[in-house]
Amino acid sequence: MPLQSIVPADYTALLANKAALFNSDFAAFLAAPPCVFASEPLHFRLRAEFRMLHNGQRVDYAMFAAADPKTPVAIDEFPVAVESIYVLMPRLRELLQASNTLKDGLFQVNFLATLSGKMMVTLIYHHKLGKRWEIAAQSLADELKVQLIGRSKGQKVVLDRDWLLEEFELNGRQLSYQQIEGSFTQPNGAVNRQMLVWASQQANGLGGDLLELYCGNGNFTVALAPMFGRVLATEVAKSSVQAAQYNLAANGLDNVEVVRLSSEDISAALAGTKTVKELQGVDFDQYHFSTIFVDPPRSGLDALTLDVARGFEHILYISCNPQSLQENVAALQATHEITSAAVFDQFPYTHHLESGLLLKRRQGI
Repeated sequence: MPLQSIVPADYTALLANKAALFNSDFAAFLAAPPCVFASEPLHFRLRAEFRMLHNGQRVDYAMFAAADPKTPVAIDEFPVAVESIYVLMPRLRELLQASNTLKDGLFQVNFLATLSGKMMVTLIYHHKLGKRWEIAAQSLADELKVQLIGRSKGQKVVLDRDWLLEEFELNGRQLSYQQIEGSFTQPNGAVNRQMLVWASQQANGLGGDLLELYCGNGNFTVALAPMFGRVLATEVAKSSVQAAQYNLAANGLDNVEVVRLSSEDISAALAGTKTVKELQGVDFDQYHFSTIFVDPPRSGLDALTLDVARGFEHILYISCNPQSLQENVAALQATHEITSAAVFDQFPYTHHLESGLLLKRRQGI
C-alpha cells in the first residue's frame, strides 16, 4: 500500500480535476457531463494492509512511498481507514508489542472491516504458528472482539471463521454479503453503495434477462437481480463464486445462476465458437437477454467479449480504468451510444477513478 498525501481541504478540488479529465476524455461520446459521486474525505477505506517494522522491543505499522517502494516508512496513524480500523490500530499495536509470542516474526498486518461494524485482522508471519501462538491469538481476538487469522508460508490458522458478513440497506432492501479473507471486496463501502444505487437506477425498467460477467462475490448481482427475469452470472475465482452463491441464498434470490467461467469462455460459447463443459447444464434458450453487465479488470473487455456485447440492447459497464473504458466505448460506437454516465471516487487522493456507463443500441442497428 503506497503512502498518500492526505489533505482533506484539497479533496473537493482534487475530485473536480479527476471528473473534468474524465469529461474531457469522453467528450466525443457523452451528451452530458457524468454524475459525480464523492467519497468522504476521511475514514472511508474498509481494507488496509501494513508491513510491520521491528526496532528492538518496538513494532510499528509501515507503508511505502511511491518514489521508494523498497523502503518502509513507519506511520503513527492512517486517517483514510474507517473509524473502526483507525481506532483499533494503536490498541492492536500495543497488545502485539506486549507479547513476544504474537510479535516475534510478525511481518504484516491486514485489516478488513464492514459498514455494519464487523472486523477481521490477519497476522502474517515469517515462521510456522504453533499452539502457543493460537492461545495468545485467541486471547487477543477476545479482548479486541475481532475475528483473527494467522498466516505463514503454506499455513493458515483460522480461530473462528475466515469471512465477515457485510449488511446494509439499499433501495428499501436489507442486503447481506459474505466477504472472504483474502478475496476481493470493495475498499470504499460508502461509494460502493452509491455505485449500486446508480446501477440499479439504470437497470430499472430494462426488463428481460441479464448476463453478468466478472460478478465477483455478487456485489452487483444481488442489487440488480430483482430487476430482471433471470440472471446468468460468471466469475473465474473459486472463492468469489462460493461467496456469490452464499450471498444469493442469504438474500433470497432464486433467479440467478452462477457459473465459474472466464469472460472469454462465456463469450466464445455465446458466439458458438467453443463448447464449454461448465455450461452443459445451462439452457440458453430459456434466457431472453436484454442487458449485459460488465465490471472487468483494468485491461477492459477483450475483442471477443466486445463482439458479444454488441449483440445486446443494453450494456451496463462499470470500469476501474478510464483508458481501457475509452478504448472499449470507441470500439462500440458504431452500434451503441451512451445514455447515462457517472464517476465514483473510490480512491480519494489518487489518480484512480471508477466510472459507470449505460449504453443503448443505436436505432436501426
